[in-house]
Amino acid sequence: MAGIDFIVVTGMSGAGKSAASRCLEDLGFFCIDNLPATLIPKVAELCAQSEKRIERVALVVDAREGRFLDALFDILAELRRDGHLVRVVFLEASDEVLVRRFSESRRPHPLAPGGSALEGIRAERALLAHLKAKADLVIDTSSFTVHEFRKLLAGSFLDLPAPSRTALSLLSFGYKHGLPVDADLVFDARCLPNPHFVEALQPLTGRAPQVVEYVLGFAQARGFVERIQEFLKFTLPLYVQESKAYLTIAVGCTGGRHRSVVLAEELARLLREAGYEVSVRHRDVERAGA
Repeated sequence: MAGIDFIVVTGMSGAGKSAASRCLEDLGFFCIDNLPATLIPKVAELCAQSEKRIERVALVVDAREGRFLDALFDILAELRRDGHLVRVVFLEASDEVLVRRFSESRRPHPLAPGGSALEGIRAERALLAHLKAKADLVIDTSSFTVHEFRKLLAGSFLDLPAPSRTALSLLSFGYKHGLPVDADLVFDARCLPNPHFVEALQPLTGRAPQVVEYVLGFAQARGFVERIQEFLKFTLPLYVQESKAYLTIAVGCTGGRHRSVVLAEELARLLREAGYEVSVRHRDVERAGA
C-alpha cells in the first residue's frame, strides 16, 4: 500500500499555524490541530485503515513541551521508515510582528502568561531552534497576507516534489527592511549600479522593462548573475543528494524595489530553463519610499 503524504506544521505561537491548517484543509488535506506528537503514529494507523483512502494529512503539532519535542524526531523517522512521505513546516515571524499579533488578539503568550509577550517569544524561539534547523521548509509569515500564504502553501504541497528534486524559491528583498529569516542562500546586489538615482526610473520597480534594461545593461550585473548561476549549477545537485526538498535563494538590494527584483526574475528564468521548479516572491517591491 502506498504511503501517506504527511505535512507536519509547527513553529512559533502566533506565526499562523491555525491559518496554515485552514489553508491546507481547503487544499484537500485531512487536518488535525493541536495534536500531541505521541499520537501521530496512531493517526497514521487509523488513516491507513480507513475505508476511504486518506492520502494527504496535515498535522498541527505543538512542540513546545520538551519531552514531546524529543519524541517528535523519533516518531517522524519511524513514519519515513514505514514508507510515508513526511514534510515538516516551521512557521515563524519577527519578534515585532508576533508582539503586535498577541497585542491585537489580547491573548497572553503561552510561555509568559503573567509576563510580557516578548519574553515568551524569546523563550519559545530558543526552545524551538533545534526543530527549526531540522524543518524541511521554514516560512516567515511576517509580511504575508492570507492570500499570499495560501498561494505559497498550494505551490509547495499540491504537487509535492519527488525526493530526487529540489523546489526552488527566489526571493527579492531590501536590506533596509531586514534580512529574510527563511532564506537558505543570500546574495547582496548593493554593489551594482542603482536605478533609484536615475530620476526617470526611481518611481518604477524592477518589473518595468526600462529598469530591467538598465540593470542588466551593466557588465557588473551580468557577471553577478553568471557567477551565481555557476555557483548554483555546482551546489544544487548537492542539495538534491541531501534530499533537501525546498531551497530559498534570496537576492537583496537597498530597498528591495529595483536591482533585487530584476536579478531574482533573471535567475528564476535561467533556473527554469535548466529544468528546475521555481517560484518567485518580491517581499518589498510595493513598499512606499523603498
